Amino acid sequence: MRSRALWALFSSSLVHGELATQNPNLSLPPGSYESRDAVVVMFKRSYESYRKYAWGHDDLLPLNNSFTDTRNGWGATIVDAMSTMYIMGLDDYFKEAVAHVSDIDFSQSKTDDTVSVFETTIRYLGGMLSAYELSGDSKLLEKSRHLADNLIHAWTGNNDIPWSHLDFTSNEPVVGTSNIAEAGTLTIEFGILSKYTQNPKYRNLAERAVRHITSQPAPLPGLPAQGIDPATGKAVGGYVTWGGGSDSYFEYLIKYPRLFDDAEDFFVDSWRLAVDSSIKTLLQISTSGKHAYLGDYDGETKRIKHVSSHLECFHGGNWILGGSILRNQTIVDIGLELVDECWNTYASTATGIGPETFAYVPEGGDYTGEEKPTAQQLEFNEQHGFYPTASHYVLRPEVLESNFYAWRNTGDPKFIARAATALKSFTDYLSSKEAYSGLWDVNNKNSKRINDMESFWFAEVLKYLYLTFDDPQRISLDEYVFNTEAHPFKLSPPKDHYGSSGFPTPTSSKPFRANQGNTPEISQVAVADMPSIKDIVQGGQDHVVQMILNQ
Repeated sequence: MRSRALWALFSSSLVHGELATQNPNLSLPPGSYESRDAVVVMFKRSYESYRKYAWGHDDLLPLNNSFTDTRNGWGATIVDAMSTMYIMGLDDYFKEAVAHVSDIDFSQSKTDDTVSVFETTIRYLGGMLSAYELSGDSKLLEKSRHLADNLIHAWTGNNDIPWSHLDFTSNEPVVGTSNIAEAGTLTIEFGILSKYTQNPKYRNLAERAVRHITSQPAPLPGLPAQGIDPATGKAVGGYVTWGGGSDSYFEYLIKYPRLFDDAEDFFVDSWRLAVDSSIKTLLQISTSGKHAYLGDYDGETKRIKHVSSHLECFHGGNWILGGSILRNQTIVDIGLELVDECWNTYASTATGIGPETFAYVPEGGDYTGEEKPTAQQLEFNEQHGFYPTASHYVLRPEVLESNFYAWRNTGDPKFIARAATALKSFTDYLSSKEAYSGLWDVNNKNSKRINDMESFWFAEVLKYLYLTFDDPQRISLDEYVFNTEAHPFKLSPPKDHYGSSGFPTPTSSKPFRANQGNTPEISQVAVADMPSIKDIVQGGQDHVVQMILNQ
């Protein structure tokens, strides 16, 4: 009953008139263009260092001027940075990148690693397709088709859910558990490829996976379990989160139907139900500071875990976008509260940069599923309304991504000021000899450094910062939608209505049953996010080596 009451509240807050995500009366505060130009300088400094020490490889290791190939050695930084280059007007870099892409052989990995279908789709396929749409260079479309023709081997037999990893040498999948983010974050990229190749097979496969996920019983209405087994199509475990492993599944549920007018109503309906269910069950208010959070749900204990993460901080921007598409100011307003909560994690640390994971104490206790918070953590929580549980920063974008949506939607200059503050913090604390690197402890101004500069630094962090300070009519939120790697795609004019009319209901009426299995550890420190032990030693992180070996 409460859920229906909430939806009645939503309905009463509908905004009538022409659909618009972006405020039509935006006015940039003085100094914005200077900040924008400083972001371009930051991009050039980072990219020149990559060109000098890591050209053709995936990522720069900025502390020892070396490189790493965690994305199959195809040059992830080059491809992932292309749309940012184009938007910034860095034409020489862009032409050089197109030439590099023209020479990539996507039929085989240049390393011994298997290929992540999710990461390869959002970074390589999304990067090339966005660059194609922006520039019109047909070589990028052809390479996209070539790559996707290998990726579709992830669907085997009659399976709706793709396997998460492939061996490109044999085109055989790696059998193992996946998650809903990996399986449900392919629709935008595969849909765009079908659009330009006029071949529906890519889009049909990606839609099939999402349709399957939304049709299964869920631990909470509209909130499927994080883990899923491609062999059976059934959920693994009963863990629910808007964080890593689930995040971009929810993100694409609302973005995809805005991008494709002919998308079926179940995409929007599933997003609406997920939001309604989250407000009913997951929304928490901290006792200190009264900050709004979305908790996780542990299906095994049937308890809310009062935890969150930098990855999860995309949710504020996503709710602002989705609420605008549905003309629902209540959802937008809660999204803005989530944006404020995530910015608070930046504003509360010594460096002005937020931690990887954190917890909080709402009414009803401090349950996180882990050990009780220490006295020091509780003291921090009392002052700031949260406490870090993993204090490192690996150049993630999500807080600045949501801040960008909040600025473009409201026009409130506080969001410009926040972006400027983050830009200064990055300059002061992330700058290395020739590029930028992460921090092991965001609450320590003299923190040791993380020897890695992932491709999303170029694709997401610097793009969202640049667009926050740039003319808001460029890459307007009413004209473009971003994939989860911040690659923009052109929108058609909005429809009059999205989704079915009335209150959304679960597709499946069957009771949820959790199936046993191992699910990947996403929200904590992922192996792919960390440099190798050898690289850590070379970067001066000897004390961390023993910590890793002891785990």
